[in-house]
Amino acid sequence: MITDSRPVIFMLISTFSLSLNSLLAKFLSESLSIEMLSFLRFLLPAVLLLWLMALTKWAVPDRKMWQALGVRAFCIAASQLCFLFAINRLSLVETVVLFSTGPLFIPLLEKLLFKIQIKNTTLINLAITFTGVLLMADGTSGIELKPELLVGLGAGVFNAGSQVSLYRVSKGSLSPIALNAWGFLLAAVIILPVAIFQTDALMLQQTVNNMTNIQTLLFPMLILLAVCIVNTQVFRVKAYQLSSSSSQLAPLIFTNLIFSFVWQIIFFNQSLEWNKVTGISLIIIATLLNTSLPLIVRKIRAQLIEN
Repeated sequence: MITDSRPVIFMLISTFSLSLNSLLAKFLSESLSIEMLSFLRFLLPAVLLLWLMALTKWAVPDRKMWQALGVRAFCIAASQLCFLFAINRLSLVETVVLFSTGPLFIPLLEKLLFKIQIKNTTLINLAITFTGVLLMADGTSGIELKPELLVGLGAGVFNAGSQVSLYRVSKGSLSPIALNAWGFLLAAVIILPVAIFQTDALMLQQTVNNMTNIQTLLFPMLILLAVCIVNTQVFRVKAYQLSSSSSQLAPLIFTNLIFSFVWQIIFFNQSLEWNKVTGISLIIIATLLNTSLPLIVRKIRAQLIEN
């Protein structure tokens, strides 16, 4: 049980910034290619964080930390590419829900990487999740697993890898600013070849023109996006550093869904059919059970032992 309220406050600030991050990405995906937007989503925050680090305390990771940061950079790069592909084709809430399945896949990655045993409840929750995905894919002509649904779920898988690696590297000697500065820079380097390969000269010129055109508000939105990304990661690292376990804060990640639902109501006129609402609800229930149920069981056992 968390006795210090600071981790909770920091995590809520992080999830609120994450919801704004998704909202801005939804708007920007209409003006920029997925690859270019992914590259800028990491490059701009990296530049901002490196500047802040130069003003405060410059820090360079050691060799062992570079390896861990490389794994995290690959995970966040792959997760964002999947996320942007999905959000360009699905509603904001649908994409955020699929992205938020990350905690559900954490036990699978821990089993794969650290040989930690998977509980039966985790497998049941995974089955419920895929049932929810199938319901979201159910249309007038039957079940159709569209690529954006599977890619959106892939964003959740890589999000899980990002969370596992983040918890590991957050216990090192690097500050949150330094950790994310180098992590974002590595992610930008990873995506750069893809962005160059997928962007021709004409598209690049159009992007530059849109960024310099004040009426499009593209550049201010990118700067605001960079600030939101920095807030999301820095406050999340601070929350993890002050907590004794990553599972203690996992349920709070889902407040991002509440914020995103509010944004969809305010900014988008996108209705959800009954099957999508049911599918989304199943995914949320499965992920909440996977993160909250073990904590509830532990608390009940502790009370029974005390009595």
